[in-house]
Amino acid sequence: LVLALSDGFESGAADTVARAWEVQSRLRDPYGRAYYAGIICERRARVQLSRGAPGAGFNAYDWLREAMGWFEKAESIRPPGNDDAILRWNTCARILMSNPELRPRSEETFEHPLE
Repeated sequence: LVLALSDGFESGAADTVARAWEVQSRLRDPYGRAYYAGIICERRARVQLSRGAPGAGFNAYDWLREAMGWFEKAESIRPPGNDDAILRWNTCARILMSNPELRPRSEETFEHPLE
């Protein structure tokens, strides 16, 4: 169900994203919860990439890094012989490496002019 819901992220319906997170949170298997959290984040990144709106590169980067964190967690508790989380992590890494516009926001500091 999470996969089906995340296929609908492109439509932009916020309730679809919320529903996917709600379904993911009900999964009893810790591996499944981590893996599908990664899927949700990865697919949100892909939507950001496809839209190309201002700030999309930063947002996509953030979602991909979050997805990679979830896939790392899933990989550490994966069932024997299940390499899905590793493959998804690699996919996220390839997206980041092949799209130089995807980068973290710069740490801008604000200095008050009167100080």
